Amino acid sequence: MKILLSNDDGYQATGIVALHEALQALPGVQVEVVAPEHNNSAKSNALTLNAPLYVYQAANGFRYVNGTPADCVHIALTGLLGYRPDLVVSGINNGANMGDDTIYSGTVGAAMEGYLFGIPAIAFSQIQKGWAHIDAAAAKAAELVQRIGAHQAEGGAPWLLNVNIPTLPLEQIKPPKVCRLGRRHSAEKVITMQSPRGDTMYWIGGAGAVADAGEGSDFHATADGHIAITPLKVDLTDHDALAFWAQGLKHMLGGAPD
Repeated sequence: MKILLSNDDGYQATGIVALHEALQALPGVQVEVVAPEHNNSAKSNALTLNAPLYVYQAANGFRYVNGTPADCVHIALTGLLGYRPDLVVSGINNGANMGDDTIYSGTVGAAMEGYLFGIPAIAFSQIQKGWAHIDAAAAKAAELVQRIGAHQAEGGAPWLLNVNIPTLPLEQIKPPKVCRLGRRHSAEKVITMQSPRGDTMYWIGGAGAVADAGEGSDFHATADGHIAITPLKVDLTDHDALAFWAQGLKHMLGGAPD
């Protein structure tokens, strides 16, 4: 199995180093790292279109890019690697990516870029920041890759999984559960500060509190010590509302409904 590994915390982050080591130890696995030069959290699926991108190689063999997580995967798949990997893996992120977090997450964005190219992809995150028990998280991530990495969906379609691992010792992490995404409340208030020159600076506030952590959600599963696995898709269409808007627009635009 050939794996492309990326992240959004940067190529030197503890999470990607631990995950690379765990994946490399799997039999028959080849792992190549193409990751951002610096932290790119909350960059989602952003691509850099107005500036050149450069690829460098670190002493440990990791390649890094002066761009976003999606840039890294895009460049790798469109020429840098020279072959098509069997799986794209992103992480391990320093902190959870659950519920609404997935919309903003650079970790998910890197995996999604692989999925958009038709390659199965997994985004891994650890619930608490700080890298406690990261070796346990990496071991569980590698185990999941080994078990499901070569699995093909019906019809050979690619799949995209968002995986959140509790920050616990290995023996305390409970088996995976397949979950829906929960929800958060709105983000905390923006933080304002004065610059040395008297200008007002704005810092995006922290993530909001959990609004939906009901049974079956990723928040609920991880709070109980389980690994949460959520299948994701890219289609943002509100299919349930299509008929409503089709009829409503006719009325609003002065036409008679069918």
